[in-house]
Amino acid sequence: MSRAAHNLILALRAFGRARQGATAVEFAFIAGPLLMLIFGILELALVFMMSTALESATTSAARAIRTGEMQTSGAASKEGFAEAVCDRMSWLGPSCGSNLYVDVRTYDDFTSLKDDPAQGGNSFDENNTCWSPGGPADIVLVRTYYSWQIFTPLISSALVNSGTDKRLLTAVDAFRNEPYSDQAPTGAGC
Repeated sequence: MSRAAHNLILALRAFGRARQGATAVEFAFIAGPLLMLIFGILELALVFMMSTALESATTSAARAIRTGEMQTSGAASKEGFAEAVCDRMSWLGPSCGSNLYVDVRTYDDFTSLKDDPAQGGNSFDENNTCWSPGGPADIVLVRTYYSWQIFTPLISSALVNSGTDKRLLTAVDAFRNEPYSDQAPTGAGC
């Protein structure tokens, strides 16, 4: 055996017996999986938080349709409703409007809701949304969709359901409009 090989073997044995920095080396082995676990938990928490916020904002904004306030105010539009939903999720900033899709449809009875072809899980088509808030006592189905960007690379395959690195979140509210008057309210005397 050559002197260089002998010295290399001695150096490797000394390295193997050394105990300084062992904790740092052990942490280096588990740091990657630990960080992925932490980021995965945070990502999942953000998805749940966003889903809950979308559901709450949709229900609150849909109240203006249910009571007839939106229809009688002259501001009944898909953009106006989307703005009302985004106002309730103001922490998202300007990205809300570009990632939010609204679909509002009117039905003859509650039974026909289940026969709607758009009710399928992944059948959302942003070019096939509707705006029909209905009139007094109409049955209305309000659906909002929000395209949420997934940030954690390895967990994205489990959470992505639309496009590249996106999770399509959905909120639904079905109700019968209140029997409000189609007439604009007139001033009451005091």
